[in-house]
Formats: sequence, structure tokens, C-alpha cells
Amino acid sequence: MVRTKICGITNIKDALLASTLGADAIGFVFAGSPREIDVEVGEEISLALPPFVSKVGVFVNEKIETVKIIASRCQLDVLQFHGGESQEYCAGFSQKVIKAFRVRDFCDLNTLGKYDVDAFLLDAFVEGKPGGTGEVFNWEIAKKAKDFGKPIILSGGLNVKNVIEAINFVQPYAVDVSSGVEEGPGKKDPNKIRAFIKACQAASTDFKFQD
Repeated sequence: MVRTKICGITNIKDALLASTLGADAIGFVFAGSPREIDVEVGEEISLALPPFVSKVGVFVNEKIETVKIIASRCQLDVLQFHGGESQEYCAGFSQKVIKAFRVRDFCDLNTLGKYDVDAFLLDAFVEGKPGGTGEVFNWEIAKKAKDFGKPIILSGGLNVKNVIEAINFVQPYAVDVSSGVEEGPGKKDPNKIRAFIKACQAASTDFKFQD
């Protein structure tokens, strides 16, 4: 079954809501964004979450030591890097690492071969924005990215209206949604989360994954 990550969580209520409705992972943004939180809030949310829900920290070109401090305090299971972080940088952590790439065309996939991380996240390229834009990109690119042999996490403009088509076409390891399940930046909509997760579950019964 496709994994689902609800990103841009800013409060305990939304975190518990997402986990109760079946999210596999919760994303905290520690970078410039309307959904950015500070480490104290991250700590509070992490402590409130039940077991078996992965906690993912999203960073953009942050200092390694700062990432390690936040990861420790917030008990992060996975680190997600959205900037120009190098392979050497990504290899400097004990947690699982997701490297995000903003793609415009197939040529952008050449960069993936430079990284040996735990998964690749593909998002739409929007000038001046590292992620969370709500824009969709060509899913053919994401499908081709599977040739690199790493789990592919599909992001970029996903919502209940298009996620079934996206999953059935790309057959990713996971999908990542933020603005597609919000009432407004940083405020999640219970009905949208519920509908999104149900759609993911319905779509992913049609194919098998290779873990």
C-alpha cells in the first residue's frame, strides 16, 4: 500500500488528526515557509504523537549541527532536504534521509545519480521556492526516476482529485501532501485529509510495491 505523508503540520491537533486518520508520516517544516515551526513546537507535537507514526523534519540548506540538534530534540525519524545539500552533507546523519528535487524536465533527473540516500522526493520547480508550492509537474518524470533504484516519493500539487491518477500512473513508494489538504497555510482540513488518505488506499490496491 502506498505510504502517505502529511506535511506542513504546525500544531498538535492537526498532527493527531492526521495520525488518527491513517497518515504514515508527519512532516515538520524547519525552513522559511508559511508552515514553518520552531523547535519547541516540534518537540511538543512529537511527544504527543502515537507510536508507529514517522516524524519527518524538512530543512533547506541548514547547518549540519543545527539539523542534528533539532532532530534530537524533536525525535525525528527522517530528515528531508530541499536545498542544494550535497551527498557528503546528506551522509552526515544517523537518521534516514530523503533528498528532494524540484524538476522541470527529464534532464533534471541526472542529478539523482549523484546521491545515495534512502529515498528521492520529486516536486514541481517554481522559481525562488524550495517546495510546498502546490504546483503539479509531469508525472512521466517521476516514473522515469524509478530507474535510479530508490523509493520515489511523489509531491507537488497533489489533492483528492488527482492523487488516484497520480498513484496509478507513477506507482510511487509514497505520496506527500501539504496545501492539498489545507483550509489555509498551516491549517489542515479534517475532511480533506480523510478523503485524501482514503483515495490513496483505494488507488494502491491495484499494484504491488517492491520494498
